Amino acid sequence: MAGPEGDHEADLDAFLDKFRGPERYEGAFSPENWEKEFEKIPMFMKKAPSEIDPKQNPDLACLQSIIFDEEKTLEEQAKTYKNEGNDYFKEKNYKKAVISYTEGLNKKSSDQDLNAVLHTNRATAQFYLGNYRSALSDSIAARKLSPNHLKAIIRGALCHLELKHFSEAMTWCEEGLRIDPKEKKLIETRAKANRLKRIEERDLRKAGLQEKKEQAQKEAVFKAIKDRNIKLSSVSSEDENVISASLAEMSLDGFSSHSPTGSKVCLDENGSLSWPVLFLYPEHGQSDLISAFHEESRFIDHLTVMFEELPPWDTERKYYPSELELYYEDEEREEIYQICTQSTLLQALQHQRYFVKAGTPTFLVLVKCAPFSKNYFGGKKVHWLK
Repeated sequence: MAGPEGDHEADLDAFLDKFRGPERYEGAFSPENWEKEFEKIPMFMKKAPSEIDPKQNPDLACLQSIIFDEEKTLEEQAKTYKNEGNDYFKEKNYKKAVISYTEGLNKKSSDQDLNAVLHTNRATAQFYLGNYRSALSDSIAARKLSPNHLKAIIRGALCHLELKHFSEAMTWCEEGLRIDPKEKKLIETRAKANRLKRIEERDLRKAGLQEKKEQAQKEAVFKAIKDRNIKLSSVSSEDENVISASLAEMSLDGFSSHSPTGSKVCLDENGSLSWPVLFLYPEHGQSDLISAFHEESRFIDHLTVMFEELPPWDTERKYYPSELELYYEDEEREEIYQICTQSTLLQALQHQRYFVKAGTPTFLVLVKCAPFSKNYFGGKKVHWLK
């Protein structure tokens, strides 16, 4: 017969068996999913859900309703949102911080100091998001409510600095330093704004001088072109009004901002022009660009260098310099002019029917007596230039 001690042990084993078997106490964690269930308890959550569903998180929804109790005063509700925003800010969740501060402002509390803090805090969150104009607007709003709010002044000065409003940044710093002459952040920001302002002014002066220099170069180039009776596009060199307009539109990357070559005509120290010149080979759909073709250079000299070795696309081996012919097209009259390869570039450009387009003289290169050359011009009249 078992004694009292044996009965006690049997009762204890029976009690413990309830925890080992399927008959667990109501609401107990599942052995398989206890960690997930544990995280549903608000106190032990590692991360709160972005949207609280009362069915999924009833405990959290209950706490939320207590925190944001609408029976509280507007000031109390605004402070709650401010504190929530501060918590988000500490977590570096600046977007949610902005939302919380905005909710606090939407309560339209009569506490102007609290509203000034909400504006300043939202300005700080917007600043860290890179929304400097929004941050500046909040800083200004905070100062309207509390003119001596030093944090709002500091944030506004930093916003002006980021927006490159250096004079305004210095003004805000001066106003803040009248409140606290030893405020380190304002002293540093003022010094930085002053330094950047001087750099900006220096750069503007340099840019102005460079612009004047470029304009002088442009006018010198245009005068040299005009003196040589070289015509741009289809403009008559005698039309002074159109010339003035063309001069205003000239670019240092050519006479048109849409120059296809990206090169430019240059005037050297000896008063000579060098042009970007484009050679087109219509038979093969190829082209060559000479970026600086001196006006006194002959076409044959360049062709000799270019075709010293025949290009890979010349499979018939016929593009020898001595066998090449040069042409340009008068699009207005639909006529063709053949140029002697012994001519200089200047001689070609000075012809009465040659017009430089987009700052880049262009010429066609064909092979003498080749079948393609005979058929290319399609019955257009061809003039020979001596």
